[in-house]
Amino acid sequence: MSAPAGSAATPIPSSAAPSGTSAVGAAPRRRALDWRVRFLALALIWGFSFLFIKVGTEAFAPLQVTLGRMVFGTAVLVAVLAVKRERLPRARRVWGHLVVAAFLLNALPFSLFAYAELTIPSTLAGICNATTPLFSMLLSVVALSEDRPTRRRFAGVGLGFLGVLTVLGAWQGFSGQDPLGTALALVASISYAVGWIYVRRTLSNTGESSLSLSAGQLALGTLQLAVVTPLFTSLPAAFPIASVLSVVALGALGTGLAFLVQYGLVKEAGPTIATMVTYLVPVVATTAGVFLLGEHLSWNEPVGAVIIILGAALTQTRSR
Repeated sequence: MSAPAGSAATPIPSSAAPSGTSAVGAAPRRRALDWRVRFLALALIWGFSFLFIKVGTEAFAPLQVTLGRMVFGTAVLVAVLAVKRERLPRARRVWGHLVVAAFLLNALPFSLFAYAELTIPSTLAGICNATTPLFSMLLSVVALSEDRPTRRRFAGVGLGFLGVLTVLGAWQGFSGQDPLGTALALVASISYAVGWIYVRRTLSNTGESSLSLSAGQLALGTLQLAVVTPLFTSLPAAFPIASVLSVVALGALGTGLAFLVQYGLVKEAGPTIATMVTYLVPVVATTAGVFLLGEHLSWNEPVGAVIIILGAALTQTRSR
């Protein structure tokens, strides 16, 4: 799942990862938990996010699930911002760019995944999310002149999309999955890729901290959804506890806390290590969907997921 602007999230390229905000030369503070433990915790949080979406949409409309997610995610970041006594960005230009980033990285893809899971399993949604690095590489070749494509990276894209065809069962005429739901999940992954490139080009040198930018971005995304959701949905007929808790967890853990955890990972272990969590997310999502939701898994889905992950890993390599 995607993190807010300035972070290296539910798979942000390392180039978009946040830099540390501590003073140069300051001694790093000792963490209570080893970064490896937090790395695994982040993979679990993001992997379970697809399960939370599925359970949330059992009682609420997709836009309502996304709005709730944004509200609780924003609350976490704003609370931390207040505790740290940091301020939100002040420049109008920054806020203008954050409006676009909020739409591309939060409001649109979060909503698309929620709509997708009305008709596809959470396992497939998690696997589709892993295609984001493939789209990022293709788009960065066009949008970022400093990203020079290599044969290895292009091979990674080709391998990754071969994995997509394997997951979908192309030899069966894609009969095993709902085409519209799958397309929505893939478009959500493309939106992440476009959003990260936009953030890299417009918000990487603002002088604002990643926490400040992300809190502002989530607040704007929440506002966007607060305007749209009442126009296209009606009040839920009931509020089952499982769905309510899923939306709360999706926002507070999968959006708010997850950003804070990865922000710490980037500062301590580096952006390359932090972005590797992307490759564990579909594994966790698949395991959770099969064992907790009873979703059916065909042999081609885990095989295709492995191929996608290998391809995505190749796209992140750089020539020496």
